[in-house]
Amino acid sequence: VQLQASGGGWVQAGGSLRLSCTASGRTFSRNAMDWFRQAPGKEREFVAGVGGRYDTYYADSVKGRFTVSRGGGGNSVYLQMNSLKPEDTAVYYCAASYSGEVTMTIKGHDYWGQGTQVTVSS
Repeated sequence: VQLQASGGGWVQAGGSLRLSCTASGRTFSRNAMDWFRQAPGKEREFVAGVGGRYDTYYADSVKGRFTVSRGGGGNSVYLQMNSLKPEDTAVYYCAASYSGEVTMTIKGHDYWGQGTQVTVSS
């Protein structure tokens, strides 16, 4: 099983990026798929997630700016990031949960993507 994340890059504050993550090797249509991020010197934190019933959840810091969605028969998850801020700079990881419920903690995710760097300059 692999999760492949892509779409990171460099953008100026106020700009947008769209991250994609595609899973292969098994079906995750009933599993929650979530995005986390880790900034230098900080712990990995929950960003957004979409459950098996396509319910969505967001960290307070990104509400109203980021939109999470899924497609590809449920095996892909996307993160549209608008109005980006320098504090959004981090490595972003996608993760698949063992359940259909979005889990905001690192524990409970069986599979992780390799991470994609997002850098927002001021």
